[in-house]
Amino acid sequence: MMINKKLFALAGVTLSLSLSAISAQVEPLRVAADPVPHAEILNDIKKIDPKLDLKVIELTSGVNANELLAHGDVDANYFQHLPYLKDQEKALGKTFVVAAEVHIEPLGIYSRKIKALPDLPENASVAVPNNSSNLSRALFLLQKQGLITLNAHFTDPSTTLATPKDIVANPKHLKILEIEAAQLPRSLDDADLVVINGNYALEAGLVPSKDALGLESADHNPYANLLVTTPELAHDPRIVALAKDLTSPQVRDFIQKTYHGSVIPVQAGHD
Repeated sequence: MMINKKLFALAGVTLSLSLSAISAQVEPLRVAADPVPHAEILNDIKKIDPKLDLKVIELTSGVNANELLAHGDVDANYFQHLPYLKDQEKALGKTFVVAAEVHIEPLGIYSRKIKALPDLPENASVAVPNNSSNLSRALFLLQKQGLITLNAHFTDPSTTLATPKDIVANPKHLKILEIEAAQLPRSLDDADLVVINGNYALEAGLVPSKDALGLESADHNPYANLLVTTPELAHDPRIVALAKDLTSPQVRDFIQKTYHGSVIPVQAGHD
């Protein structure tokens, strides 16, 4: 009996692809995340959804989780907001996919030198994040607190990125110091004010809802932290399951009970 070699080869390729797909589905889902609160939230998901084989990779300072994702070293990451992601896509020349909006970490203004913002002296130093999206975010927060005024062109923090050059009024002649975001808590002993991202504030033992002299509102906040993956994995059942878990009532309850308003589930921010 003659065997059609082309059909046999095609069947072999089809079988190989099928086995690869099955193998991909049973492999652990590798997710890069900041230690607090992101990895803590993911570790709670391990308890509530044990059938999802989740491998949490905690990020250390200097590691770019979007580069890890672009190079295939992880399957997803969970640490960033949309303006930062858009910046990263431009820098890396890559396109990523938002799988879920999870929570908001309100940016806060902290100080060890004053008790209230009206006490801020002339020529005070203000340390802010040095990456473009969070620098802009910090300037919008300072404006919201009445400390500076930005050019009228800057109306929407989600679409326009401000820099210190865009400050048109600075009545107290504040000195803006741009510092790597992860290092900002260390600036509390030196700068008069420090604007710190929520995750780094929590890692440093600060309680944003209690310790911040000024805090972003959760209402209409464009800085929701995201579960991000690649276009190729956007419909992977593991990604879909994790996105569902991250936005579930159980995780919402965990966030509210654990962080007491310092981390706010997106649903709660939109209530």
